[in-house]
Amino acid sequence: RIAPGGHVGRFCIWTEAAFTKLDKIYGTFRKNATEKTNYSLPNPIMTTTDLNKLLQSEEIKSALRAPQYDCKRRILKKNPLKNKRVMNRLNPYSKAAVKNAKALEATRLRKKEELI
Repeated sequence: RIAPGGHVGRFCIWTEAAFTKLDKIYGTFRKNATEKTNYSLPNPIMTTTDLNKLLQSEEIKSALRAPQYDCKRRILKKNPLKNKRVMNRLNPYSKAAVKNAKALEATRLRKKEELI
């Protein structure tokens, strides 16, 4: 048996000839590729890959600003067409206008009933 599942999966065996062929195709850090034109391996940008050590260094700590702990909450906008209090705050006359509109509607209904 090879593996518990019974298949090899992505198990690859590389020979030394394959590695030299890769060096010819892609080149190395010191030598450009011979089979590909105008191609060189990308160099690693970071010289120190220990990120935790970098973040704890004094040079980076001195360049960072202080953390902001205060959280500014957004006020929920309320629809004045649905919320009477907000409408009264925006337009103080709206309360009287609604009252007048209801009174006018009531008088129209009374006149309509009298006609029928």
